[in-house]
Amino acid sequence: MAILRPHLAINVTDTERSRAFYEALFGVAPAKVKPGYVKFEVERPALNFTLNQAERGGVLGAFNHAGIQVESTEDVLAARQRLEAAGLATFDEMDTTCCYARQDKIWVHDPDGTPWEVFVTHEDVDEPADDATRRACCLSS
Repeated sequence: MAILRPHLAINVTDTERSRAFYEALFGVAPAKVKPGYVKFEVERPALNFTLNQAERGGVLGAFNHAGIQVESTEDVLAARQRLEAAGLATFDEMDTTCCYARQDKIWVHDPDGTPWEVFVTHEDVDEPADDATRRACCLSS
């Protein structure tokens, strides 16, 4: 599996306020800014980091989900096969619009329930997913 970079998504109460903080922390401007969503593509260390405007309560607090961005749909499917061979349940989201991008992805949860995605991004899109889909894909499946 060709891993491009790890992915970490956190919930923030105000993406604009948080955007300024993370621009200073990472030393780079965001790669994508949309209503309620900011994405940083940090080169060193390699990191796909997103801010999702949402409540920070619940079990996960500020943490939204983690993931691994890969190069191709074949890499996503290989990860699914490896995880299922290990006896883990996966959930597919192929050709989905999520977080202002068209993606193929799978989801799996670790033993404590932490959501992880393995995904490839095919293209950016201007419109977010509908509210139900956005909650499912961008707010930890």
